[in-house]
Amino acid sequence: MTEATDCSLPLPHRDIAKPTPVPALAYPLGAQAPTTLAQLTTTRIGGPIASYLEAHSEQEMIEAIKQADAAGTPLLVVGGGSNLLASDAGFDGLVLRDARSEISINSDTQCGGVEFTVTAGMSLDELVCEAIANEWAGFAPLSGIPGTVGAAPVQNVGAYGTEIAELVTAVRAWDRLKGRVAYLALTDLKLAYRDSLLKQSLRSVEAGGGRLWGPTGRWVVLSVTFQVRQAYMSHPIAYKQLAGHLGVELGDRVEATDLRQAVLELRRSKGMVLDPADHNTWSSGSFFTNPVLTQEQADKLPSEAPRFEVTDHSMIVGTRPAPVVPGLVKTSAAWLIQHAGFGPGFALDDAAPASLSTVHVLAITNRGNASAADIEALAKTVIAGVRDKYGLTLVPEPVRVGLDF
Repeated sequence: MTEATDCSLPLPHRDIAKPTPVPALAYPLGAQAPTTLAQLTTTRIGGPIASYLEAHSEQEMIEAIKQADAAGTPLLVVGGGSNLLASDAGFDGLVLRDARSEISINSDTQCGGVEFTVTAGMSLDELVCEAIANEWAGFAPLSGIPGTVGAAPVQNVGAYGTEIAELVTAVRAWDRLKGRVAYLALTDLKLAYRDSLLKQSLRSVEAGGGRLWGPTGRWVVLSVTFQVRQAYMSHPIAYKQLAGHLGVELGDRVEATDLRQAVLELRRSKGMVLDPADHNTWSSGSFFTNPVLTQEQADKLPSEAPRFEVTDHSMIVGTRPAPVVPGLVKTSAAWLIQHAGFGPGFALDDAAPASLSTVHVLAITNRGNASAADIEALAKTVIAGVRDKYGLTLVPEPVRVGLDF
């Protein structure tokens, strides 16, 4: 007879060295206070800022938000600056950053896996490295994504077959409308493809509680709680290109350290790991989201256009995958852009300071001295070209500050 597992005991761990995090912030915390949004964004674009504060405690974060809102001062909460496109006119308000980088273990048992809470200011890649070292399964595909933990549930950040919705269990946030801390469970977050309730308050009066918010939404994330199983092996590989790079089949598992290395190699090949010397990384990453279409719209695309299932992340339960949404199809924005005539390195003219990345058409890059107007002009040209060719309107992914296209 086998001895029953004692669920109160932590799972034994292998001795895994913590990987080295890659750069994830446009501007380091604790440095001399920046004076422009160009310093704070990975596009290196944006005008002067009126005031700047780094908060070192949750209470300091909350007080800064409360004071700004009470005074009617515009508020912009910045993490890594990797999903922002800022106007050359700048920002006449408070730019606030969460300087905390802490992990608290809530539970760690053989039966329930591990639950832990991470402050919003920790870089996402730092969390990935901690997760790999501690055998917290599921994070490795998110390796190398710039930005902070606080932004992850806002965007439902994802890459290479994994989205944060599969790992998060709750968010603690400051509700600017009600003036109190809110605890949002996974089902409350309404996570979808690059979307959430947190993000919807920027465009939906209903989500915003009767008003639109911006450029920072109604809820400011203070911390994120995750619950995952404990394992040094990855989740089943769910992305064809990643499986091919690893030399394994879809559905196979590999060690998380090997998976991280493969993901970083793929991201670097696409200019998606921050590198000051590489202008392909002077961007906000993928500039357009992949269009989610009705079946009727998808049927009008050429047969060779990529088609993917759409899943409902609000219905994730335990370890079961999100269910497929019938009648919806996701296609590739990169495929649409390239087949509408915009190849790698496309620019409006030979001297243009903004261009599509030379290695990945989904990124719009600053080649050295681009302005927000240069990025906007190129983005509008791509949007118009795809609309003319396929009848679909691409949606920009970055938060625009002082821009309304």
